[in-house]
This record gives sequence, C-alpha cells and structure tokens, in this order.
Amino acid sequence: MNERIIKTEYSEIMQKSYIDYAMSVIIARALPDVRDGLKPVQRRTLYDMHELGIKYDKPYRKSARIVGDTMGKYHPHGDSSIYESLVVMTQDFKKGLPLVDGHGNFGNIEGDGAAAMRYTEARLEQVTQEYFLSDLDKDVVDFIPNFDETEKEPTVLPVRFPNLLVNGAEGIAVGMATSIPPHNLLEVCEATKAYMQNENITTEELMRHLSGPDFPTGGIVINKDELLDIYETGTGKIKVRGKVLIEKGKGGRTNLVITEIPYPMVGMGIGKFLSDVAALYEAKKAPDIVDISNQSSKTGIRIVIELRKETDLENFKNLLYKKTRLEDTFGVNMLAISNGRPETMGLKAIIKENADFQMEVTKRKYTTLLAKELERKEIQEGLIKACNVIDLIIEVLRGSKDRGMAKACLVSGKVDGIKFRSKESKIMAQQLSFTEKQANAILEMRLYRLIGLEIEALISEHEDTIANIYRYEDILERRDSMVQVIINELNEIKAKFGRPRRTVIENIAEAVYKEKEIEEMEIMFLMDRFGYAKTIDIATYERNKEAADAEHKFVFTCKNTGRICLFSNTGQLHTVKVMDIPFGKFRDKGIPIDNISNFNSEKEELVFITSQTHLNLYRVIFTTKLSMMKVVNGGEFDVSKKTVAATKLLQHDEVLNIAVLDQQRGIVLQTKDGFFLRFSVEEVPEKKKGAVGVRGMKLTGADQVAAIHFTLSGVETTIDYHGKPLELGKLKLSRRDSKGTKVRK
Repeated sequence: MNERIIKTEYSEIMQKSYIDYAMSVIIARALPDVRDGLKPVQRRTLYDMHELGIKYDKPYRKSARIVGDTMGKYHPHGDSSIYESLVVMTQDFKKGLPLVDGHGNFGNIEGDGAAAMRYTEARLEQVTQEYFLSDLDKDVVDFIPNFDETEKEPTVLPVRFPNLLVNGAEGIAVGMATSIPPHNLLEVCEATKAYMQNENITTEELMRHLSGPDFPTGGIVINKDELLDIYETGTGKIKVRGKVLIEKGKGGRTNLVITEIPYPMVGMGIGKFLSDVAALYEAKKAPDIVDISNQSSKTGIRIVIELRKETDLENFKNLLYKKTRLEDTFGVNMLAISNGRPETMGLKAIIKENADFQMEVTKRKYTTLLAKELERKEIQEGLIKACNVIDLIIEVLRGSKDRGMAKACLVSGKVDGIKFRSKESKIMAQQLSFTEKQANAILEMRLYRLIGLEIEALISEHEDTIANIYRYEDILERRDSMVQVIINELNEIKAKFGRPRRTVIENIAEAVYKEKEIEEMEIMFLMDRFGYAKTIDIATYERNKEAADAEHKFVFTCKNTGRICLFSNTGQLHTVKVMDIPFGKFRDKGIPIDNISNFNSEKEELVFITSQTHLNLYRVIFTTKLSMMKVVNGGEFDVSKKTVAATKLLQHDEVLNIAVLDQQRGIVLQTKDGFFLRFSVEEVPEKKKGAVGVRGMKLTGADQVAAIHFTLSGVETTIDYHGKPLELGKLKLSRRDSKGTKVRK
C-alpha cells in the first residue's frame, strides 16, 4: 500500500480547525436567526413537534418522546440541550411569549430546575402552531437535508412577527455572545407596521411604538434616556429595578414588599437577594430589619421585609438598590445571524430584516396559492363545460374500449375505435378539446356531481376561485396590497395574543444611600486565649477589670469606628473593623476572630494585637526567631485591606515578637542555648514594612532566639531564668550583631 505523507505547519491546521469549529458553534448552535428569532435546536424541536402532530388542541406527549425524536432526526448533539431548550420555551418568566405548553414541573422563577424529561409532557402553543408552522406546506421557506440525509428540515420557520424581539435571546458562542431583551408583542407588531408603511422611519420614531424592553418579570427600567442610543447601536446597558410597595405591618411596623424583580434576578438570584439582605443586617448596615420572608407562590413574587417603626423607608430602599440585586443591569448585545453571518443590529435593522422576510414568505405563499387556484380554475371550467355536454361524454365513455381511448377523445377529439349512436355525436366528439387535467377530472368525476344543486355549487365555487385569483394576483403585483396582508396578520396576532405592558420605563435618578453616622467613642477590646473576641464599654470594663485582665489574653482600648490589627508569626497583618466585632455584655462569649478576618488559627499564631489608631502614634519593633530585627513606623500599617504583608521573612523564619516602642532604652535577646545579648534600642535601624531587617545577634548551629526583653532607663529589670533571678542590667553591654554571653543555669 502506497502511503502519501503531507507535510504542513501544525499551527495552520490548528487555526483552520478552530475557525471551522467556531463558525459551527456560531451559526449552527449558539446564535438565533434574525428572521425567526430561533436557535437551530429550538427550530428543530418545534418542527419535530409539528411533524409528530403534537398540536395545541391535541393531548400532551411525553417530553422524552419529543427529545428522542428530535435528536434522532434533526439534532444529534445530545438530549440535554434539546430538553433545556424545550423547558425554556415553556417558561413564562423567561419568555415574553412561551412557544410550548408544558404540563408538569418545568422549573420556577426561583431557580429550581425542571423535572426529568420522562415525567413532563408538552405540546405546541396556539401561537406557535398558527404563526410559526402553519404555512410550511405552501413552499414559503427552503428545506435542507438533515444530518444523515434521511429527512428534510426547514432552514428557517415562517414566523409571522419579529420573534427575536418578542422573546429575546441569550447565547454564548466562540468569541461572541448575544443578549437581547424581550419586548411587548403589541408594541413590536405596531413598530413593524410603522416600518412597513414607511421604510425611511428613524429609530426614534420607531420607539414611539416600541418604548423599550418588556420583561416577563415586570420591574422598572430607570434609564429611559439611554434607550435610544442602545437601540441605535444594538449594544448598551439597561438598568432595571424591582417593584417595591409599602404596607402596614403588625404592631405599627412597616412592611416593605417586593412584588416584581429585575429580569436578571430570575433563577438563583432571589436566594442570593435574601442572603444579601441578611448579610446587611449582620453587618449592622440594615439594623432596622425585624424579619424577612419569601412568600412567593405560583400567583407571583412576594418578598416581605418587616421594618421598625422609625425606619427611613426611602433611605432603606436606596440601600437595597445599592447593595443588593434589587437594582441590576441587563447587558444588551443584539447579535444574530443575518444572511449566514453574525451581525450586531439595532432596532430598525432587526425590524427591516423581519419585514423583508415577511415579504418573501408572503410572496412565496401567495405564489403557491395562486398556482393551486389556477389549477383549480382549470379543472372547474372543464367540469362546467363537461356538464353542458354530459350526454356526449357519457356516449364517448360507453363507446371507448379503455381509459386511454376516452381521454384521447376528450383532449384531441380522436374518435378512432369509439362506437357512437349517431353521426352527429361522432362529429361533436371530434370537436372536443379539454386539457389533460380537465380530462382526468372528467374521467374521475362521480355521477352525483350531475345533480342540479351540485352543478350550482360548482359554479359558485368557480366564482370564488376567480375572486381568489384576482386577489392573489393583486397581492403579488402590488406592494401596498402585500403590505396590507401582513399588517392584517399582525393585527390578528395582536388581538389573539397581545397583553398589556408589564415593565415600566422611566427616568429615575441614581439611588443615593446615606449611612447613619456613628458616634465615635472609646471602647474596650477583649480576646481570650481561645480566639473569641468582643468589645464592651469602658465603664463595664472598669467594674470587671480584675476578671477581664485575668481571663483575656489581649485587652486594650480602641475606637468603635476604627480597626484592629492582628500580626501573625507568618509576617501577615490582618485587619478587622471594630464594628464587625460584637459589642455587648462582659459575660458574652464573643465571636471567633477567624470568622471575621482572614486570620487562620490552624496555620498561623497571633504574635501581637493592637488598634490601628494606637499604631499610628508609635514605632513598632519586629524580632524573628532567626534574630532579624527592624523598626517600622506604625503609620505604614494604616491600611484598609483585610490582609497585607507586615514584614518580609527569610526562609524557615517566623516572627517571634512585635512591640510598640515607647520608653524602652535597651534590648536583651535570649536564645534557646542560653546566650544573652544586651544592646541599645538605637542600634536597630528603621526600615519599611517590606524589608527583612538586620541581624540582632550571631547564632551558632541550630540556635534560635527564644525571647526578647526590654529595659527602661534607671529601672532594674529582673527575669526568672531556670528558677533563678537574673538581673538584665548586670549583663555586659555589647554591640548588635554580637554572639552574646553564655549564662549558666
């Protein structure tokens, strides 16, 4: 076997393959067609339901049957994508006009998923059957072979209104995404009519008919003035708020009730909103909340927030708008497939594409209908003519040996081989000149058609056919007539399926929330050896001073508006807002410091804690186990981040001690092996917090600094060393970075 090896650049193959894949995803999977507003999977699912006869007035069928049939015939990309598209097309909280009528659990607005496809049932909605699929038998759109060329499928459905605007679209392709908001059917139809009557209409004039998005969840669009630019360019951001009502609650309290949510909150957003409100309460930003409950049901959204009597309602609403998803943004990117290519289009471009499509569909529809009427006219004229000479035709039929002989006589007057009763009949038969279709109709005609009433009905039917032909020709020849037909259909759609607008569109100023000013005061910070922290007022501390100092590892004053600085042995500085620490009674347990900071007690140890205000007034001295030392200006730790590096450490080193420098004059370093080095504080240089520092004393072998002692000028300092008192002032005064003196036990 001869092998042919083709050498090519690997990058070229990858580039071509990726581009092919990307275009497949863009065109055949993720983006809707501007003409019918459907993605391929949606179009195939609806067409398959049409083929299966699952109409709106017929019984429901199992979703699994629909999904399996669609996958086997038209969409071999897995059942999950088909079922997901079927589910979305049933959800009235996602679609402005649901296309599928679902029976069973198809999910809800709070994000609960649909039941498995084997449990749910579905059928087409009336609007889908009548205005998406009804004209497929009239050659209005092209059909192409399916993936294995065993079936035919439509390239696009003959949708009779701009479904892309009515139901919107969301999809992520490769390198691009679409996000089109849903709109009101009545307004979309009116805008389409306005364009068809005046193709030079501007976007601003179109928006007199279509004022903006109409979300199924209602809500309030608050940036009305920005909508014109969004619909001109096809991109932008629409700001949406939920609808909030004020009701009287129990005991004179006020209930703030949310009855409509922003469209982007559909799904898990309601649960996230509830947790965000609870977090505001826990963070003491919304202390007026008494209770919050989700009372939503099938009848609609109802989230109740119970507030205290004296609550500033306007300020509280603004807090929700600023800090939760009660005010959200819908990103608009009106990207769709137009003429086989992805294109970002404005409002007018989308309506134009749809209007052109309606004209094409209508032209093909009435061309097909005209051809059928002309054929019907031909046959009717033949039957009427035959009724006038029925005796002759019966004589021809009785005298003919076979069908072919009789047909030849009817079409061209050939009488060879036919037996006639008289010469006059033969002469008259030679003058017959029916068309092929007329002859076939005569030969297939039943005798009951010769009844007088039947002949009158045939003549009446012929008159109707002539009228239809004149009407169809008028529609095809005159644009105004065709436009009027489309407008009449749009009016019919409006009358059947239109509903009032749900979303309010206004210009509303940005929410301004004013936080309540907290009266600044000095309080006491307490933390025990288990890491539980709390704050109490100074008077309470003074009454329980002895117990407080004995039971807690860290005790100091701080401001209630400030921060607490936590220095760990890993060289990290963690900060905590004092407001995040529970303020209460002396015997309250407090809260684990790990819960309100980034400090992890399993990986770190606390070396030093103080208030940020206190640090700003002093310098701080660092000492590590490997004897690295430095002095840092306390102002460098005035940070707002939750965690920063307080110092840089050498490998295998860790912070041993951090102290605030005040009146200390001398330093004594003590090692594990019993070496003591005494030197002046002035010998430790001031560095930045990102520096390693300088060596405090020389260490031999695996020796490490075990403790650091500070001495004051004129004050004798004595420590306990292995059960014996050791006066630090009697140690030899040396220089920094010396070995020190060995002190025997």
